[in-house]
Amino acid sequence: MNQHPGVIGRKLGMTLIFAEDGTAVPCTVIEAGSLVVGKRTREKDGYDALIMGFGSKRDKLVSKAILGQLKKANVPTVALIKEFRCHADVVASFEIGKSIALSELFEVGQFVDVAGRSRGRGFTGVMRRHNFKGNVRTHGTHEYKRHGGSIGSNMTPGRTLPGKRMPGQYGNASVTVVNQRIVKIVEEEAIVVLRGCAPGARNSLVTVRGAVKKGGGRPRA
Repeated sequence: MNQHPGVIGRKLGMTLIFAEDGTAVPCTVIEAGSLVVGKRTREKDGYDALIMGFGSKRDKLVSKAILGQLKKANVPTVALIKEFRCHADVVASFEIGKSIALSELFEVGQFVDVAGRSRGRGFTGVMRRHNFKGNVRTHGTHEYKRHGGSIGSNMTPGRTLPGKRMPGQYGNASVTVVNQRIVKIVEEEAIVVLRGCAPGARNSLVTVRGAVKKGGGRPRA
């Protein structure tokens, strides 16, 4: 489980940044300003976590249960709330109601994991969903160009096995892109620029936290 601290952000889109050697680096721009709206502690809840909020929303659009928690913590109404499992010392270092500066969690060159929901493609065929090559298009083949082919045999096992790759719903799933390097941080605008792509469409919400496979993602010496 990833227990590195992180923030909630909004994917603004992609751009290019030119490196010192003139190489064009594709980058994703994320607006990542988050607010601490609560905490979980091992003594009270059985685990340690930071409860982060992002954006703003009218009170009438928030459930009474969530609104009551926010009012009790004396924090403004936020549009999205997520929990980040963290170590106890990390949870204790942040105060409820405080906006987290990006420089407190990240630095240029650090590796991070970005999680979000992928673009929904609806009901798609096997070529788009599973990257099938398609059927033979010569020797009299008719109207089977994009079909998946046989899905089982008649005698053994005499049925279609579970998990067979077939047409169906594609996209709109939770996706995590790991080990993305931070290229630039614009502190005054709460913007972090990552090398490469991030899941989701423009203006979709994502979470950015230290890379679990890089030991926190600190830059190498």
